[in-house]
Amino acid sequence: MKPEVFYGKRIDSLHKDLKNLQQKKSAFGWLRFGSIAAIIAAFYFLYSLGIGYLIITGILLLIIFTRLLLADLKNKSAIAHTGYLLKINNDEIKILAGDYYGFPDGNHHIPENHLYANDLDIFGKASLFQYINRTVSEMGSSKLAEYLNTPAAPDIILQRQTAVKELSKKIEWIQDLQAKGKEKQITFSTQKGLKDWIAEPIVFTKFKPWNWLRYLLPAIIISIVTLYIFDLVSSGIFYSSLLIFAVIAFQVNKVVAPIHEKLSKIAEELTILSNSVIHIETATFISDLLNYLQSPFRLQNKNVSRDIISLRKLLDRLDLRYNLVLSAPLNILMLWNLQQMLDLEKWKSDQQKNINIWFDTLGEIEALNSLGILYFNEPEWVFPIVIPEYFFIEGKEIGHPLISKSKRVNNDIEIKHDGELMLVTGSNMAGKSTYLRSIGVNVVLAMAGAPVCAKTFKVSHVQIISSMRITDNLAESTSTFYAELKKLKTIIEKVNNKEKVFILLDEILRGTNSLDRHTGSVALVKQLIKHHAAAIIATHDLELAKLKDEYPDNIINYHFDVQVSNDELFFDYLLKPGVCTSLNASILMKKIGIEL
Repeated sequence: MKPEVFYGKRIDSLHKDLKNLQQKKSAFGWLRFGSIAAIIAAFYFLYSLGIGYLIITGILLLIIFTRLLLADLKNKSAIAHTGYLLKINNDEIKILAGDYYGFPDGNHHIPENHLYANDLDIFGKASLFQYINRTVSEMGSSKLAEYLNTPAAPDIILQRQTAVKELSKKIEWIQDLQAKGKEKQITFSTQKGLKDWIAEPIVFTKFKPWNWLRYLLPAIIISIVTLYIFDLVSSGIFYSSLLIFAVIAFQVNKVVAPIHEKLSKIAEELTILSNSVIHIETATFISDLLNYLQSPFRLQNKNVSRDIISLRKLLDRLDLRYNLVLSAPLNILMLWNLQQMLDLEKWKSDQQKNINIWFDTLGEIEALNSLGILYFNEPEWVFPIVIPEYFFIEGKEIGHPLISKSKRVNNDIEIKHDGELMLVTGSNMAGKSTYLRSIGVNVVLAMAGAPVCAKTFKVSHVQIISSMRITDNLAESTSTFYAELKKLKTIIEKVNNKEKVFILLDEILRGTNSLDRHTGSVALVKQLIKHHAAAIIATHDLELAKLKDEYPDNIINYHFDVQVSNDELFFDYLLKPGVCTSLNASILMKKIGIEL
């Protein structure tokens, strides 16, 4: 089924589900009203028959009312979940139409002085990240950014490819996980809050007598209160006992308060985390990577979601210390805060090694889900063959993922061995830079374990490094030319160190005069050949292409050209063998009014 058809049918189905849920909501409202009316009627009609009938009937009606209330809350949650699913599917329709610019762009993930992120538009407005990101937690967003920033090991790439193929067939499962996460984003601050609390020393359980005093002291005060009610102890003993226990409760609360303040901030996210974990725990996976990621949530025949729910319930019970009516009697009679803190510290000791795994695993699965949706939305894309030998790249009908299908022009590539450099000459606006970015972005996707925008694609396991979009830095007093030299210095160091890099260069040394530019470009090309580097170099310098005569086995010339008719320019954006012979700068200058 085509993705647009799938999303359309899913939207129709969800609208029907939402209508049914709204009808249930109305019905539950009337039923709750009816149960309250029945309770009032029971008091009116059964009071004369005896208190026994009244109590039994009242309890039954309260049970019915409670069940209706819980069912209504569950229905409201389903309504909210369906609403999120509708938005998710409507968003996918927008993305398929090319409207993805309003989604998170990952700008905060842009690393400083990265080898290619800025040149290839990996992050930011109209970026690769913005196009493929379907993560909902901060961990997922960060993990997807890591995928795009750093090439994975060859075996990891293969594992991800298998997982992504499987996930592309579980779109409804992915969307359910997305919808759960959209209720409230799970953040690094929650992870850090839990981690910091785990790292803090225990306060109460280190005092061993609390293990039995937690039961003995409430038994004593409850016994005294009971005896006082039946006039078996004096008021002096009663009030002095209350005072002593109030002091104990107050001292306990002084210790509990700062701990609770920290933990209460993360309680809501814990519910979302437990719902997400349950969704992962109950899934059935085939691929090794997904089963491996699922395994931390299934420890010793006990699901992690229960532990997270247990923590949330403990925090909910501790929240009763904010209740002005219940807090005092609960803490005086039962040492309520102490009981919850002892249970919290026991929970902490049981889970201290697991916290980071929960969040990291959720992030990893969300990142893989993003790639799964990408493959579902782009079924014509292929998974590349990644080979360990350096260097080889071959691809057919390679296109830029961010250019719509209606406008995209695909091209091929073939570099057979290291030390072979591809020189691409061409007119202004003919497509050289887009071609370099098309190759670069698809290599980035290949190294992430994602499908690529191509008919076929085979590439060595490499690190992309580029110099295409160089800007000055006023804060560092760095000129454009010096900024480019710094980037070229990094490239040369990696080449000299025999690192497996694939170099993309667009207009080398553009910030200096034409003579120095040509001399420097020739020297750089020769150095890259000498050290058996692999590169694509786009240039206007046609003289550079003459190096083919000196290095016939190392230079391959390709070009993009332009057709001119009646002073009008026509581009086909197709890569052709050989050196460009058509120029368009003079025509463009005439069009803006420069008299040539």
